[in-house]
Amino acid sequence: MTTPLPTAGAAGATPLLELRDLTVSFGSVAALSRVSLQLDGGQVCCVLGENGSGKSTLVALLSGLLRHGEGELLVAGRPVRFRSPGQARAQGIATVWPDLAIAPLMSVWRNFFLGAEPTRGVWPLRRLDVATAQQVTVRAMARVGVAGLDPDQAASGLQAGERQSLAIARALHFGARVLVIDEPTTPMTLSQRGLVLQSVVTARDEGLAVVFVTHSPQYAHLVGDRFLLLARGRVAGNLTRDDVDADDLTRLVAGGDELSRLTATLRRAAPGR
Repeated sequence: MTTPLPTAGAAGATPLLELRDLTVSFGSVAALSRVSLQLDGGQVCCVLGENGSGKSTLVALLSGLLRHGEGELLVAGRPVRFRSPGQARAQGIATVWPDLAIAPLMSVWRNFFLGAEPTRGVWPLRRLDVATAQQVTVRAMARVGVAGLDPDQAASGLQAGERQSLAIARALHFGARVLVIDEPTTPMTLSQRGLVLQSVVTARDEGLAVVFVTHSPQYAHLVGDRFLLLARGRVAGNLTRDDVDADDLTRLVAGGDELSRLTATLRRAAPGR
């Protein structure tokens, strides 16, 4: 039975996703060290940092590809310790990877329902319900900003932003509670990047907790409620929209020392946050 989504921002509400002093090590090297985060349903946390800062390790941990050595990972207040991506998906965590694994020669609707196709009739006359699959795919894609889609077209014809939107729409349709988006490294046009950001906003408005890994402070500030900045596997900043504007965020991502000083100042000013 799926645990109901906590109400975003409600007093005393249990965070939908929580990391408590999480540490992931490879031998003697800590890829993540004592990382903490609380994220409610209906919030977007943007994760920023240079290459090697620990972003990919965090995504792999939340997706069930890695296990933490120390600390706790909680979903809707319940401690979890994933041993596989399937266990993460069973807890409602859906991951959108930068290089999406799609079947390029299959239609868009086939990719949307891959492995979970709707059927009609009873055995031995059960068959695919193609009309329903097509209609659902069109509605789900329009929901994340991709209108006028031909569900029968080959998935190879989708542009990069549309492919990301397809994965996000699929996660929404199949009941994800936490959405982890690892920003694609493939160059995108402004309109295609806008599709991805619109999908992020849709997921947030649907009550999901969204972890959005991005290299762009400007885009992060457009959609983010919180900003987790990583440096060498450690939290260099855990900030909110009230703490920084887009220009501040850009400067802080580029300057770790300045970020550390600001974070320390904010924590002294509001120790309970």
